[in-house]
Amino acid sequence: MPLHATSRFRLLALGLGLVAACHAPAGRAGESAGDEFSIRGFGTLGMARSTNGEAQFTRDLSQPHGAGTSWSPRIDSSLGVQANWLASPSIELVGQALSKYHADGSFAPQLSLGFAKWSPDARTQIRAGRIGADFLMFADSRSIGYSYLPVRPPVEYFGQLFFSAMDGADISLSFPLESQVLQAKLFAGRLHEQAPSALGMWDTSGSKIAGIILSTQMDALQLRGSVTNLRFSHNHDLAGFDQTLRQIGTAYGYDTAITAANALGTKGTNSTYYSAGFVYDDGPLLLQAMFNYIRHQTNLFQNSTAAYFLAGYRVHSLTPYLGYSQVHSNRRYSSSGLPDTAAFAAVNEAYESVIASSTLQQHTFTTGLRWDLQRNLALKLQWDAVRGKPRSRFLVSHPSASWNGKTDVFSVTLDFLF
Repeated sequence: MPLHATSRFRLLALGLGLVAACHAPAGRAGESAGDEFSIRGFGTLGMARSTNGEAQFTRDLSQPHGAGTSWSPRIDSSLGVQANWLASPSIELVGQALSKYHADGSFAPQLSLGFAKWSPDARTQIRAGRIGADFLMFADSRSIGYSYLPVRPPVEYFGQLFFSAMDGADISLSFPLESQVLQAKLFAGRLHEQAPSALGMWDTSGSKIAGIILSTQMDALQLRGSVTNLRFSHNHDLAGFDQTLRQIGTAYGYDTAITAANALGTKGTNSTYYSAGFVYDDGPLLLQAMFNYIRHQTNLFQNSTAAYFLAGYRVHSLTPYLGYSQVHSNRRYSSSGLPDTAAFAAVNEAYESVIASSTLQQHTFTTGLRWDLQRNLALKLQWDAVRGKPRSRFLVSHPSASWNGKTDVFSVTLDFLF
């Protein structure tokens, strides 16, 4: 992590602590102020390397560069601090700052969470502000490495979900039954994050997001399903290709080319996310299985199906684990709208390249070991065998023409809470 980013983060963390401490209530008789205010931190020190230098392995689409054949700390390392203030028995204020590898290539600290939570009764919870985008199971805790078993959430499943929070509100309703608890959550808001790509920057700022989450807890088993709709407010940066296609269509009288160029736009289009999963955590045994389907209106992105399975078994402080994840996309029929002649060969080839850029055809076998050295401190060692098609390039960074879709990734992380 660059020194200047670390220093800025420390100043921000100190500032959060001082501001919250100054505004914390004095406390009732016999009760310290610490009962209402708390500040905690979390982080990951990580190193990873890939065996294939023809592409860089990334954690998700937000990362402009990934791990190559040399050990790199950037894809998994992070540092965060969270302040909680219980302003009253029913109102809590939460702020979280996070330093991690961002789309602009920096580790500059950012406000990752900042919301007010109102709990008028034991069954109702309302939050407003910057809240976690948790419509995929565990998505809101992806930055807290200590909270999950492997080094990182499966890339095939979570890699496309580069946005981690939204500015908006949600309401959760719980319904306790005899042997289980049912919960429904409704949420709506706007996104604010960006992701780099081979085509250009993908800006989601101002995009509307809304959905519903249904879950149930039955002893050691948790089930969860969700439907989320995302409406983009900006077009994806295509480095001027869409405009060039429109100009050629206009100049040569091919309205089909203009239609094809418009179909590459993302502004005003919807993407819908369907997900379902379960977690079984009982004694030494941990099992997780999740599935999602993503459907896009724009022709720029291919619809995809992803799933993963993870199993771990605790033996004292050691937890070995095995996992499998996969993602598969389907391209809909589309063309540039120009005839297949020598005069338009370069444009047609460029169109095919743009369409192919979101192809996903890969799976990963994962094996690893988590060692809980002490309370709030865990060391993890992991090997990922990534096996994909050469055309599967969406989840890697800077692939060359020689990329064959296959690599082995070795990772070591130290996750901590403080």
